Amino acid sequence: IIQTKNRKMHKIKVGGTLGGNATQKILTQREKEVFELLIANYSTKEIAKLMNISDKTVRNHISNVMLKLGVKGRAQAVVELLKLEELTLE
Repeated sequence: IIQTKNRKMHKIKVGGTLGGNATQKILTQREKEVFELLIANYSTKEIAKLMNISDKTVRNHISNVMLKLGVKGRAQAVVELLKLEELTLE
């Protein structure tokens, strides 16, 4: 179990008028944990060890988030997640 500072999941409105107030989480809990550790300056290997998963799984979580956000790098993903209030700096 990993203790992270902020486990609150933020929601955003998504397009469309069918549902009116449809909301969707951007990050899964595991993706959020990975990115919280990334911004806390942990390496991919350190994150893998802390979360008891493989390095490849950590990289997959990062890649999945980058695809969801339509960005090309980890740093850009962090910036977007901060803008969307999915992550916070403390």
